[in-house]
Amino acid sequence: MQKNWYAVYTKPHCEKKVSLTLSKKNIENICPLNHRKSRQFFLSTTLAEPVFDSYVFVRSTESEIIQLTKQINGVISLLYWKGKPATIKDEEIDAIKEFSNNHQEIKLEKMHSNDQTGETDITYLMDGQILLVKNRTMKLNIPSLGLTMVAKLPDEKMEEESIIRNKMLFGNKELIFPS
Repeated sequence: MQKNWYAVYTKPHCEKKVSLTLSKKNIENICPLNHRKSRQFFLSTTLAEPVFDSYVFVRSTESEIIQLTKQINGVISLLYWKGKPATIKDEEIDAIKEFSNNHQEIKLEKMHSNDQTGETDITYLMDGQILLVKNRTMKLNIPSLGLTMVAKLPDEKMEEESIIRNKMLFGNKELIFPS
């Protein structure tokens, strides 16, 4: 049987624990983390929280994933679509990994089907996903989940990675802005 990516619904705040348990069982999974800065009194710390609350992505066959949800503590169920476990494309998982590795303070928004991009927007097709750069904000649409990942680019990164030179790096890929 072919292995696909599935979204596993977990108990609140158990995403890291479920991911660790799956890793110990040698099951490929990802739990993308959002690194955000938190300031408490005079201390500044960086917190690593899951980007997707209560979800872990698992690569497995359909029969194995159904058995796993019953065996692993902290897992509530699978994400279903039309009566079957919802599958997520490999390209979308790769884009999620790359986006979460390269950006901090990521927010999730519901994807709007009637979005009209204006003339000032810069849109790219990258690994089957639409990447939108506008007002120092990068957006990544994930159609199978109906979500958009949004991250702001820091000011120094914008200058260094050169809006001036009309190029910007996204992971190991170079995006060229139209002049």
